[in-house]
Amino acid sequence: MNEESITQYINDTFEGIYSVRAMGAVFFSCDPEIKFPFATIVTNDEHDQASNLNRPSVFRLNIGISKATYRSLFGSQPSSDSRDVASERGYDFTALDQLMPHPVYGKMYWVCILNPSVATFQSVVQPLLAEAYNLDVSKHAKGTVRQ
Repeated sequence: MNEESITQYINDTFEGIYSVRAMGAVFFSCDPEIKFPFATIVTNDEHDQASNLNRPSVFRLNIGISKATYRSLFGSQPSSDSRDVASERGYDFTALDQLMPHPVYGKMYWVCILNPSVATFQSVVQPLLAEAYNLDVSKHAKGTVRQ
């Protein structure tokens, strides 16, 4: 899979998606202002260097999932420092095609994967994207009701 095929999948699969390219990333949200995306694709090390995204053709897909799903995948919430997560739990944030806690936003129940294969995308990533999308839809529906 590449960034374009994942972007296409998200835009074609989920209703009412807003996607914006900025700062070497693509942000996906149900909110037209995209204040808090449910998924991002990042292609550079501008905001963190943990994944070494400056390698040719390497990108990271980030997905915000529920606390329950995060814990079912990784156990307890990680500490706030990506170096601690890497050393405490043995994650290699530069590894391709491996689902892991996000190196910076894992503490907020975000997961990531660098260059997912088709098989991993279909079996692991697609259900997580669906969950993240549904969480975003629910969050925005609740916001609409309160206005």
